[in-house]
Amino acid sequence: SAVAGAIAGVVREHGRAEVQAIGAGAVNQAIKALVLATGYLADDEPPVSVVCVPQFVDVEIEDKVRTAVRLVVEPR
Repeated sequence: SAVAGAIAGVVREHGRAEVQAIGAGAVNQAIKALVLATGYLADDEPPVSVVCVPQFVDVEIEDKVRTAVRLVVEPR
């Protein structure tokens, strides 16, 4: 729920948020956080409806290129 709160807070403050995850477990947790964040934002007054655009991105970690999933979250 900490990541969900962070996603919601960043969307409220900056109008969009990006989350990157590497690996099946991390992607699963990121999606769960996104679901919770959409609920938090829907409870706002006025409610904020968001969409998520997933992307594959290459990330360099310790001189190795890894593929990550980036979730771009923006108001609808």
